[in-house]
Amino acid sequence: MKVVAVATASELRERVRRKSQLKGRQADEVSLAEVRALIGARPADGHRRDLLIEHLHRLNDAYRCLHDRHLVALAKEMNLPMAEVYEVATFYHHFEVVKGDAKGDGQASGLTVRVCDGLSCELAGAQELLARLPALLGARDVRVIAAPCVGRCEQAPVAVVHQTPVPFATPESVIYASNSALAHVPRAQAAINFVASEWAEKSIPELPGHTDYATYRAHGGYALAASLVNGEEDAEQVLRAMENSGLRGLGGAGFLAGRKWRIVRDQSAPRLMAVNIDEGEPGTFKDRTYLERDPHRFLEGVLIAAQVVGAEACYIYLRDEYHGCRALLHAEIARLRADPPCPLPHIELRRGAGAYICGEESAMLESIEGKRGEPRMRPPYIAEVGLFGRPTLQHNFETLYWVRDIVERGPQWFGSFGRNGRKGLRSFSVSGRVKQPGVKLAPAGITVQELIDEYCGGMADGHQLYAYLPGGASGGIFPASHANVPLDFDTLQPHGGFIGSAALIVLGQHDKARDAALNMMRFFASESCGQCTPCRVGTAKAAKLMEAPRWDHATLEDLNVVMTDASICGLGQAAPNPVRCVQKYFPHEVA
Repeated sequence: MKVVAVATASELRERVRRKSQLKGRQADEVSLAEVRALIGARPADGHRRDLLIEHLHRLNDAYRCLHDRHLVALAKEMNLPMAEVYEVATFYHHFEVVKGDAKGDGQASGLTVRVCDGLSCELAGAQELLARLPALLGARDVRVIAAPCVGRCEQAPVAVVHQTPVPFATPESVIYASNSALAHVPRAQAAINFVASEWAEKSIPELPGHTDYATYRAHGGYALAASLVNGEEDAEQVLRAMENSGLRGLGGAGFLAGRKWRIVRDQSAPRLMAVNIDEGEPGTFKDRTYLERDPHRFLEGVLIAAQVVGAEACYIYLRDEYHGCRALLHAEIARLRADPPCPLPHIELRRGAGAYICGEESAMLESIEGKRGEPRMRPPYIAEVGLFGRPTLQHNFETLYWVRDIVERGPQWFGSFGRNGRKGLRSFSVSGRVKQPGVKLAPAGITVQELIDEYCGGMADGHQLYAYLPGGASGGIFPASHANVPLDFDTLQPHGGFIGSAALIVLGQHDKARDAALNMMRFFASESCGQCTPCRVGTAKAAKLMEAPRWDHATLEDLNVVMTDASICGLGQAAPNPVRCVQKYFPHEVA
């Protein structure tokens, strides 16, 4: 006869209690209090889902890492699955997730030093800096890591100590900055580094030094935006001026700005606007330079565009590497709100977290929504279904920077500049082996040789032009024999490249194009979002093959075809450009 044990009442109650407990790690009260102190009390309708990345930044800034106990508490506070919070936190380079043990928090580095290993910094000695710093700083609770381009190529090599850039970095200057940060000595983390530029042609408008809100208003600033918002200026006339100017998107894609405005304007309301200042293309720093000098010229462009297309809210996405610019923009937007020239749309400044892929327009929208920055499939296009599912006008910073000048001076003014049959102005971010690197505002269609000779003071001492990259990592690599090809949209495609964001990196005769191509492919492999296999696997495999003294051309071309034809977005589609250019123009380096 089988004997069945009968549970006591207390045992039954314990079983019910165990079953009623939530599965998974639960938030403790201390962690919840720490999270609430940083992100604020929960509103009546709950925390906004799209602010997840902003909240992660608050935690990361306060603790210099993301403890998993804080992620659990944040998930509870925002009523999100822990997996969703964790997958966002681990997607972005600037978040360091640290797992705790049974005794409490895991240990994170007291300080992070990032050394840019982009091509311009590599040419200036970044690898030597990376090799020396760990031994010099290791005993000081400092983590030294390589970082992709930080947008200060004219100051190469560059290190970033926590949030403070160290231009023209040496071991001594990085050690000093690190010691100051560890000792909590006040540093100019929000200071603005104004880059002096030389303007070779007086007919091209010079940019002033930093212009604050009062100075900008005193010189007629926001008069155009106010007249448009108040109905004194006709929105259709402004739109026609933009269309007639021929201004194209200056972030790299080159889509006609006026045409984009009309497409979005024709969509159903409510409409939104998103501004891309992620500027992660290696060699690019023009947006940062203009923002440091004249932020309100850009902000007025935002107001004008928003009014013309009927956007009720504007989201400005700024890369996390630009801490000084973020402080500046916060301050100037606050001044604009305190003394508005006209009714303003809702404006939010959003902070990237270290992801090149978020320069792609749909990936940027995903990031603004608080998600992983993965590009969307098209159609639908974001002009129809964009941010939060609404029709969205997306623009690069510099495109909006020129709006006021074009409308006030007339579309003919912008088109009056140009060389070699091209029209307009281009802002070239020039770095590498030139005497005077920096942002060079020059006529569209200028050649590399003219740009170097007239705007950069010639080649650096001891260097002769050997090769150049006209559009950062994506635009290809061309030999000195192509130095007289006009630089503009559509002029470089027949040669196997494109101008993109006009990030010009100049190589000398002591450099190798194959090394530059390998640097770029490693960058692509590191920055691939991983969403599609052709890009995720292809870039990593190509980088490995390119390390060989003799390239396996057949296998590389197989990878090139697959990446170009099957990748979801432009990262994988453009990754083969440097490889193919080396094979075509520098075969002696990889034979």
